[in-house]
Amino acid sequence: MSMQRPQRRQKPRTPQRSAVLRASRTVLAFRAVCAFFAFFAFFASFAFSQPLTRRATNLATLLAFPGYYHGRPIVIVGKVGLEKDQLRVSDDAEHSVHLVFKGNAPDGLDEVRGEFWDIGRMKPDDIRLSTYDLRAAFKMDPEAPWPRTIVLQPSRFVDQKVAVTGQYSGRNLLGDLPDAPGKSRYDFVLRSADAAIWVINLRPKMKDASGKDLELGLDARIDTSRWLTLRGTVQQARGLLWIDAEAGSLALAKPPTETVAEEEPIRVPAGPPPEVVFSAPTQDETEVSVGTIVRIQVSRDLDASTLKNRVRVGYAVPQGAAPAAPAPPLEFTTQYSAANRVVEIRFAKPLERFRTVKIDLTEGIMGTDAQPLKPWTLTFDTGGS
Repeated sequence: MSMQRPQRRQKPRTPQRSAVLRASRTVLAFRAVCAFFAFFAFFASFAFSQPLTRRATNLATLLAFPGYYHGRPIVIVGKVGLEKDQLRVSDDAEHSVHLVFKGNAPDGLDEVRGEFWDIGRMKPDDIRLSTYDLRAAFKMDPEAPWPRTIVLQPSRFVDQKVAVTGQYSGRNLLGDLPDAPGKSRYDFVLRSADAAIWVINLRPKMKDASGKDLELGLDARIDTSRWLTLRGTVQQARGLLWIDAEAGSLALAKPPTETVAEEEPIRVPAGPPPEVVFSAPTQDETEVSVGTIVRIQVSRDLDASTLKNRVRVGYAVPQGAAPAAPAPPLEFTTQYSAANRVVEIRFAKPLERFRTVKIDLTEGIMGTDAQPLKPWTLTFDTGGS
């Protein structure tokens, strides 16, 4: 029986902050197996009674619940590639996370294994960050106030000027804080990661990207998806923290970009190409009915659109026979059944008696994973009926 650390009750998940509601990043720490495995094993045994189980998940879930996955080993599948000189892993829904990878990461569809870090929940002197250049890897200033730092260590920042970025929450609309300072009629909350702080003496009104006036609602959640940046002085009383904001410092901001740190990505191997596994009639079968329907089964799913103009049917000339007048072309239709992976060929009228029929599946027929079907030929002889 293993003992587990008791879990504290957590507040509802809040987005990441960047430097105390300041530039925090959600970091998917994918640490290379060969370089970091020993460190990871030590840290896991120190912090937990047994190693954490790796969890299979996806980017959308990671970005929606960073607090749950923080510090957990995970595995995801996504497209790895460079975007604006930054290695990222993304999915078809345009969810994207910065991937910190040591070595040459293969691009394309990969299975990525590693540990997810929400840097907004960490301290700049965290041992797990000791091997990274924080400015280069995460675009963060280790000397500046970090997310959560003001809330966790208020004595360091009281009466100090700070610059913060966070998600607008109106008059504590999301229930992040227990009470309000009541200092002005426009008090509102900025939140990020698992911390939040009040802002006073600043009306939530600014210019938008087009230069028009924009005022955020204090009592409606319609604006709680917006991110703001501002400057002010940290103050404390009655157990509450707030920022006495500077006039004119409020501006719209972009949500902090999500980042990843890594374990070596493993490319998902391509499956074998599709091939013909069965046909009726069978190869070189004789006495086949002139009213037959030809069925050809393949081993993997086909892209039905690639069958067009790539199935050829005709009468073959027997070996050694004198050339004869060309037979009229055979009229036929093809239909692909995805349920049992069968290509069905139906002839418009009965075949001629005692003839050799040749069917070719030509080059260019593709599987649904873009793997090509090897060209294949079937011949059979019709009977007298």
